[in-house]
Amino acid sequence: MPDPPPDTDLGTDLDADLDADLDTVVDAALHASRALLGAVTRSLAGALEQVTLPQFRVLVLLAGRGPQRSGDLARAIGVHPSTFSRSADRLIAGGWAVRAGNPDSRREVLVELTPAGAGLVAEVTARRRAELREVLARLGPEEAAAVRDALRAYADAAGEVSPDPLGPGL
Repeated sequence: MPDPPPDTDLGTDLDADLDADLDTVVDAALHASRALLGAVTRSLAGALEQVTLPQFRVLVLLAGRGPQRSGDLARAIGVHPSTFSRSADRLIAGGWAVRAGNPDSRREVLVELTPAGAGLVAEVTARRRAELREVLARLGPEEAAAVRDALRAYADAAGEVSPDPLGPGL
């Protein structure tokens, strides 16, 4: 029997190298996520006395995307529409959001951020921004640019909403 072509083994080696490289990237992301989670937790401390974490995520989505249909918001946070409906009811009762008719379709109802909801998102974002700025200021210009590019690429790959119209860097 003839030997397999030499590049067959090379392909397997490349796959293993790529997996090993990806594992080191995942390890680095896990390490960084612990530091980021600390900043997130501290920035949310006061807000979580008023809304739950999933509810705050809805407020962030509304701040970044504008008024949304309930079903779209339910999909975005990974819950069943009936579960989301109860959550939306609580956000509305708390004054963080309102239901409004869709100007493009009278049959649809949208969930919209109120000024209070926008203020809560802005407050948390400002606290988080200050803490992240303090840490990132310790980097040199090249490191800071590399972190910026890597975080943008990660957010894009994860499908994160782009920075919001309420202010820089939601």
